[in-house]
Amino acid sequence: MSTTPTRVYVARLVGLPVFDPQGDQVAKVRDIVVALRSEANQPRVLGLVAEVFGRRRIFVPMTRVTHVDAGQVSTTGLLNMRRFEQRPTETLVMAQMLDRSVTIQPSGIKGTVYDVAMEQARNRDWVVSRVAVSEPAKGFRRRGQTHVAEWRDVEGLTRREETQGATQLLASMNEMRPADAAHMIHGLPPERRKAVIAALDDERLADVLEELPEEDQVEILEYLDSERAADVLEEMSPDDAADLIADLPPDMAATLLALMEPDDAADVRRLMSYAEHTAGAMMTPEPVILDPQATVADALAHVRNPELTPSLAALVYICRQPLETPTGRLLGAAHIQRLLREPPSTLVAAALDESMDPLRPEATIDQVAAHLATYNLVAAPVVDEEGRLLGAVTVDDLLDHMLPENWRDNAVRPGPIGGE
Repeated sequence: MSTTPTRVYVARLVGLPVFDPQGDQVAKVRDIVVALRSEANQPRVLGLVAEVFGRRRIFVPMTRVTHVDAGQVSTTGLLNMRRFEQRPTETLVMAQMLDRSVTIQPSGIKGTVYDVAMEQARNRDWVVSRVAVSEPAKGFRRRGQTHVAEWRDVEGLTRREETQGATQLLASMNEMRPADAAHMIHGLPPERRKAVIAALDDERLADVLEELPEEDQVEILEYLDSERAADVLEEMSPDDAADLIADLPPDMAATLLALMEPDDAADVRRLMSYAEHTAGAMMTPEPVILDPQATVADALAHVRNPELTPSLAALVYICRQPLETPTGRLLGAAHIQRLLREPPSTLVAAALDESMDPLRPEATIDQVAAHLATYNLVAAPVVDEEGRLLGAVTVDDLLDHMLPENWRDNAVRPGPIGGE
């Protein structure tokens, strides 16, 4: 292996790109696999868990790693694309070692693990050499003191904990996008997954749930008590919540709908009333809706909302009162790209796209796809027989329903990467 830093902290490796010899990114680091021997002997680092295109997790042996630093990991380029499956003798640093309760000897300091360092031994093997430990906060301090100790001086790392916390793992996940955090949760052992789910706040859990496969969504809701499950569903977008509730046992679905806020439950029930894979079932009932007196400045202020997806923020819909879906009659829609070229004081109604036809809620998924493709749209309005706006179908809604089931688990391309 080439020259490497003497010590690398694992939490800083997660999310780093993995490059082949040609300089092409082929994966991202998601975890480190080690073999725990004893508290006296430093664990040997067996390899990396890396996520390749298609969100498949594979194992990259350290013998394939040629360089590790704070910015990237380089490999020989010959990667086995077989899905990673953890063996009983293996431990995942991020998923299983962080948040362990330990004691540093001989000082007797007690705390939890928030990072570990690995380095290359003289025989060229990588080993876990140091452990970063955080003491509980005392007095008025918000954070406890931190210590870095030699592996041999730390007790408790090889002992299984039934009540292992999730503070440090959550800190790492909070730096990730929801899709990446969801994939990390998907790969956690059951007991760690439960601890993480319990510690996430409702809004973050809702964001993560929207990115998980259906079976994981159902399993996680079953972890939660009914009150919290209903709170999390309220934080989800109505179309995603409707899809999830439709996958639940009928009794559980009825219970959760009854516990949700009436307005949120009404949106979900309305979406569930449409046939599956139609515009009505796929749409979101919360597009940006303005009245005819709204100005361009008003529209731009609304689409700055960071919670809007790019496709939802691409169009504003002008309707008669009331402005809550189902609205008064839809007058038209305006593209934000067009509004950016107009004076702020101009009425949005003067910049409507006259050529845009709305969809009906019974439009099939193929009809929706053809409509968006034909007119180069990222979103389109859905109206009822009276021309009232019911919601909007976005291209990301369409893709979620057009892709195969469990597409998040399926690799896009098989075979080795970067080699013949």
